[in-house]
Amino acid sequence: MKIFLIRHGQTTGDVEDRYGGDYDDNLTEQGKNQSRKLAEELCCFGIEKIIASHKIRAQETASILAVRLNVPIEVMEDFRERNHYGVMTGMTKTEALQRYPGLVPILKDPHQAISGAELYSDFQKRIMSALRWVTALPCEVVAVVTHGGPIRMIFRDILKKGEIKIEDCAYAELECFNNQFSLVRVEGISY
Repeated sequence: MKIFLIRHGQTTGDVEDRYGGDYDDNLTEQGKNQSRKLAEELCCFGIEKIIASHKIRAQETASILAVRLNVPIEVMEDFRERNHYGVMTGMTKTEALQRYPGLVPILKDPHQAISGAELYSDFQKRIMSALRWVTALPCEVVAVVTHGGPIRMIFRDILKKGEIKIEDCAYAELECFNNQFSLVRVEGISY
């Protein structure tokens, strides 16, 4: 099975410099254009189905892809972003630094959790379970529209590639054989 892990396009929260995570925001016009461009790029890979996070930004990206690829979308809440920002979720980074100056530095370590945040171990289990569910689908090629956090976790903990930088509408093509994942190629991701 081939799995395309896709990050959603640019969001209003990106432009406003907010701590996203569990924050629900929309794509910007640029994010919609990025999604349309990605749809054109992916149209020749034989994607049969799109699995998408329930967050608005992922749903909007998935909808644009689904129209061009002419495939169904299935929503899977477990592919949502990690609530890493806890009490600072939705705040601008400037506001968070003013209100919680001691918490902001903790965010640099993905394994740490501040007040109100999802524990990394819970997040990891959730994403691994969701990925196992995808590999059991009766499809040859699937796209998963998700967020930077889940993709980073997969690169860090499953693919053993370490930390990554990921752009809007970036994707990784994975191959799964006998429950083992290998990286085929990346676009917009560096490690």
